[in-house]
Amino acid sequence: MQRLQGKTALITGGTTGIGLATARLFIDEGARVAVTGFNPDTLEAARRELGEHALVLRCDAGAPPEQARLAATVRESLGRLDVVFVNAGIGDFRPLEQWDEASFDRSFATNLKGPFFLLQALLPVLADPASVVLNSSINAHLGMPHSSVYAATKAALRSLARTLSGELVGRGIRVNAVSPGPVTTPIYGKLGLPVEQLEQMAEGIRQQVPLQRFGDPKEIAEAVLFLASDASSYMVGSEMLVDGGMVSV
Repeated sequence: MQRLQGKTALITGGTTGIGLATARLFIDEGARVAVTGFNPDTLEAARRELGEHALVLRCDAGAPPEQARLAATVRESLGRLDVVFVNAGIGDFRPLEQWDEASFDRSFATNLKGPFFLLQALLPVLADPASVVLNSSINAHLGMPHSSVYAATKAALRSLARTLSGELVGRGIRVNAVSPGPVTTPIYGKLGLPVEQLEQMAEGIRQQVPLQRFGDPKEIAEAVLFLASDASSYMVGSEMLVDGGMVSV
């Protein structure tokens, strides 16, 4: 069964991790897909892997002017969008005393400001009906040390799922959020920590998960697919926690 047969989808941050796993799944389910990334190496790797099945575009997720250009490119290439997975983001974890204004602004620009103005730019491109899925995080629910700024950006995305639902549902646009728990993705390798410290951190996180493991990106992609497809047509402003029980148990 191809649950996205004949549909078009945009996945931001679609060249690695959850985004790439979602792109693979969407293509398998029949969608025409555009993905964005910023790193030249991962962009090229995604082009090789996804091939003719995906349009791979460079875009700085935190730069509002680039969101308008992205929307124009998507409209020219795909015509309309049935699905948007707002996935691009960064994770910057540090104690309160180590934050500076530039780093704070970078996190909010990439995780919230850019996505907000992307959705604004995509309004003329979105079909009726359409599904928008925002990638939040269980950090929006937990008081995890050193996650203050990251958690705030993800809580804001969760809020957007509710407020934009109220605003856009009359236009046939459903907005929902997926909130992953710890997932095996490249985000941890970008923290700049020594391997030994990363392993200790990972083990500490793993012990907090009732299932005693990290999630696989494809497990999150399956949840995104559900929210993107007609199977979730009665879900609006909702949040799906995919966290191995970390918040609920």
